Amino acid sequence: MMQSAVQNKMPKQVDPSLYRVEFKAMGSACEVVIAAAHQEEAMHCIELAINEVRRIEEKYSRYQINSIVSRINSAAGLDWVECDDETLSLFNYADTLFQISDRLFDITSGVLRHAWDFKKPVLASQGTLNSLAELIDWSCVERKDQHIKLPKVGMEIDFGGFGKEYAVDRVATILVSKGLKHGYVNLGGDLRAIGPKPNGDAWIMGIQDPRNQDGLIGNLPLTVGALATSGDYEKFFELNGQRYCHIMSPRTCKPVNFWRSVTILAPLSITAGTYTTIAMLKEADGLTWLNESEMPYLAIDHNGEIYHKTDI
Repeated sequence: MMQSAVQNKMPKQVDPSLYRVEFKAMGSACEVVIAAAHQEEAMHCIELAINEVRRIEEKYSRYQINSIVSRINSAAGLDWVECDDETLSLFNYADTLFQISDRLFDITSGVLRHAWDFKKPVLASQGTLNSLAELIDWSCVERKDQHIKLPKVGMEIDFGGFGKEYAVDRVATILVSKGLKHGYVNLGGDLRAIGPKPNGDAWIMGIQDPRNQDGLIGNLPLTVGALATSGDYEKFFELNGQRYCHIMSPRTCKPVNFWRSVTILAPLSITAGTYTTIAMLKEADGLTWLNESEMPYLAIDHNGEIYHKTDI
């Protein structure tokens, strides 16, 4: 299946040794750019990369009816579901995020999507939010050996908070294992470079202006490592001068509104992505979180004021 996808979208040779393929996955525009000795090598490596993205999407997307996430959600309040080691490791990471974020990064809070529709400017009713709040609490999820159980009917888990970032890191690992030393992976804006351009120059990555869809607030040279941004501009609506974005606090069951965007540079995509999200969720306390992370960052608050740490 994946080979036909690659054949239908041959790698574009952008210079004598660089190849690029663009594709759709996880609801996002994606691309893989690598340096290879010849087209056959490029096609093989890119096919492996796209296969891995598709595998993770099919395994963990709540939109896939046969995914492990869908099976766990369907069994909520009823049965235990057996998980493999990869899935258990993701649950362990989710648990770590829950603890270090003071319970703000909660993979059971995705149930709030049933209350908020960002395609139209309508506020969720407090009654609906109160009902959904009863279904949000990662600490009550039961785990035993290789099994997991959501204790209440209607509870859901969702890996959307770090699924793409996890896929980015998995793809980068595969490409490096194949001996590639130059290129990057970009899944919907979650980026990781596996090395500089063949001539040693950095890749220049733009940082989105959260108030201008076609504008950038700056460019960042990247040779190795990951870059991720969370913001209030991806899915949102505006009502009575207030912006309501898709990042929602499990405490209030409402969209956060302190930061316009937070960008972090980190060794791993999954680290960069989850730390930006936690900063958004912490709202006014996010600046302390960013400074304590010791990672380079650039953050823009609701007034447009910019905060940053060295190297970004």
